[in-house]
Amino acid sequence: MGGKRAGKRNQGAESEEMVSVCRNRKASYEYTLSDQNECGMVLVGSEVKSLRENPPSMDQAFARIESGEAWLYGLDIPEYVKANQLNHKPKRKRKLLLHKDEISKLETKTAQKGCTLIPLEIYFKKGKAKIILAVGIGKKLHDKRESIKKSEANREIHREISRRRRRA
Repeated sequence: MGGKRAGKRNQGAESEEMVSVCRNRKASYEYTLSDQNECGMVLVGSEVKSLRENPPSMDQAFARIESGEAWLYGLDIPEYVKANQLNHKPKRKRKLLLHKDEISKLETKTAQKGCTLIPLEIYFKKGKAKIILAVGIGKKLHDKRESIKKSEANREIHREISRRRRRA
């Protein structure tokens, strides 16, 4: 009986690590990001099961502060096939769990023109669904081109460094 208990403890240790569900890869291309916050999400059981099975779509997702509460819009969590009648709506708005002081800080930052709250990543931490929100300022076309040039230059530098290491 002691062996079974030890097995359960090991399973608990594995669940403490972060298991990434999906990332918003377009966010860093479309926005200049600052001030990242980790927050929880209020989800229905079928949403959690669906998140574990197939990744959601974060393309059109954004967050807003309304009457002192943070809400996530546009996150498309597909329906859970086995839920039948108790299934959730895929694109419903979801409440985000943040402290009041964090919400007030985000509210003042997003009050500026051109700032918005963008979800960057959804993951499970200790069995609970978490999301990383960042304050983003939309990039203009020339800013996007500039960031592409910088990333290509960095890639070329790293290639040259690795070539020189191989020769030596």
